[in-house]
Amino acid sequence: MQVHVETYMEEGAEKLRRFCLNGRQIEVTENIDQWHGADYRYFKVKGSDGNVYILHRDDISTEWALTMYQRSHSRGGSDP
Repeated sequence: MQVHVETYMEEGAEKLRRFCLNGRQIEVTENIDQWHGADYRYFKVKGSDGNVYILHRDDISTEWALTMYQRSHSRGGSDP
């Protein structure tokens, strides 16, 4: 699955603005959490479709991957 991510800086922390999964663009409505190690970073976000995503960035290769997806029960979001 191809993942493209647009980020921005806020108060010294990197945040996700939007991401694209296989050509489908999703705006980030909430940056929920993030955690990192020596050469990776995870971002947990809520998308404009109401779904929750965890995206992983390998800091060495700078490649992104979708790690987890949770469909919203209230909005009936579509699959990524």
